[in-house]
Amino acid sequence: QVRLVESGGGLVQPGGSLHLSCAASGRAFSDSAMGWFRQAPEKEREFVGAIDWTGSPTVYSDSTKGRFTFSRDNGRNVIHLYLNSVRPDDAGVYYCVAQAIGSYNVAGSWRHWGQGTQVTVSS
Repeated sequence: QVRLVESGGGLVQPGGSLHLSCAASGRAFSDSAMGWFRQAPEKEREFVGAIDWTGSPTVYSDSTKGRFTFSRDNGRNVIHLYLNSVRPDDAGVYYCVAQAIGSYNVAGSWRHWGQGTQVTVSS
């Protein structure tokens, strides 16, 4: 059974930083792209970014480019998302995804989803 487990969510101040991780189990995703979506209350799920199985290139949404970064450890089936210069509109539930069968920025392209981790932005 495939399982994606996010961790690292919590409260962050505007302008601060936060580190999210996603651990995959059940099969190795070393040959699959992985990524992140997020969803704020009463809003559609939004693409955050994705990282190719090689670790390069990475794809970011316009709203996260230059502020968020990705890395992955294929040996441990873990990807990392570093949120920097956090803004209030970065708040929401962050979902880890794996195995895209279409465009990375389309939620329906991703086969596997985690349960999500909450990011709250507040001073």
